[in-house]
Amino acid sequence: MLTVENVSRSYGELKAVDDLSFRVEPGEIFGLLGPNGSGKTTTVKMILGMLDPDAGSILVNGINPRGDSRGVKSIVGYVSEEAILYSSMTARDVFELVVSVRSLDQDVANDRIHRYLGAFDAGDILEKPMATLTRGQRQKIEIVAALVHRPGLLILDEPLSGLDAKSVRVFKEILSLHTERGGAVLFSTHILEVAEQLCDRICVIAAGKRLAIGSPAELRDGASGAGSRLEDVFLRLTDQEGSIGDIVAGLREADR
Repeated sequence: MLTVENVSRSYGELKAVDDLSFRVEPGEIFGLLGPNGSGKTTTVKMILGMLDPDAGSILVNGINPRGDSRGVKSIVGYVSEEAILYSSMTARDVFELVVSVRSLDQDVANDRIHRYLGAFDAGDILEKPMATLTRGQRQKIEIVAALVHRPGLLILDEPLSGLDAKSVRVFKEILSLHTERGGAVLFSTHILEVAEQLCDRICVIAAGKRLAIGSPAELRDGASGAGSRLEDVFLRLTDQEGSIGDIVAGLREADR
C-alpha cells in the first residue's frame, strides 16, 4: 500500500529526513514513532505530495505523489494533529465540501457521515460553526471527513489529540474495521503507549534516520541490553535514557 525507499529531505543545512525506508502493507497499522522534531511530519507531507523529497522514492498503491499528488489524495484519508478547518464553516459545510471535492454519492456519503458522527456522540454539531467547537469536536469532524470516501490508506498524524476516552476507544474500533477491509494505516506519533497498543509494526526514527523497525515484541527482543519494556528500548534507541537519569538525579538533588 505504501513504499518509502531511501527518502531524504533537507531544509537548508537541516536534514529533516535522512535515507528513510519502510513499507506499509494492506491490513496493517504501521507506527512511525519518534520524538518531536524527528522528521515524522516531513515524511507525512512527502507521502501526501505536499513536499518533494530531495532523494529517494515514494509510492502509494503504485502512485508517485511527486507526479500525481491528486491521484494519491484520492486514495488517502489524512488526519492531522491540529484540525485544519475553516472557522466560519459549519460541520455540515465541511462535509458537503468533502463530498463535492471527492465526487461521492450524496446519499451514501450522508449515511456514512451520520453513522460516524453517531458513534462519536457528535450528531448535534452539524449546524455549529467550527469556531464554536472544542478541539475534540473539531478533531472528530476531521476524522469523519477523512473516512467518508473509504480510503485505502489512512495517514494519521497524532490523531487522538483532544479526544475523550470513549472517542479514543471508538476510533480504535474504526481502525480495526478499516484494516479488516484490507485498508492500511500509517500512524505517526511520539506517544509510545499509543504506538504499542495500536500498531502491528513500528518504525522508530530520530533526526530523520530509521533506528529500528519491527513489531513491538520484536523491538523489545531485538534491542541489545534492553529491558522488557518498549519504553526502555525507545529511550535507548533515541539516546534519551542517559539524559533522563541526569534529570532525575538533578530533581532529587533539588528536592533535598
